[in-house]
Amino acid sequence: MSASEIQKTRIINELRGFIRKLLQDPKILEQSLTIAREELAEGNSPAVMARIANQISDTTSVHIPEDPTEHSEADKLFLELLREVVQEEQALY
Repeated sequence: MSASEIQKTRIINELRGFIRKLLQDPKILEQSLTIAREELAEGNSPAVMARIANQISDTTSVHIPEDPTEHSEADKLFLELLREVVQEEQALY
């Protein structure tokens, strides 16, 4: 396997584990969206995104490292998707 294939496999495995957590505890999504809605009202700076990650880690079974430089690709993807969903919600109003 090439390094690229290994990286893709690692990301897929991490996403599978994350999706499994969501299926086991669907409240994670609502809690995460609630946190994102509250925090993104202040903008979407790296500091805001770090606060979102920290609050999600503190209130759910999802662990996102406190330091944004330690976020995995799956962590980054989840936070990015939360931001996109909240922005789309706001665009509707």
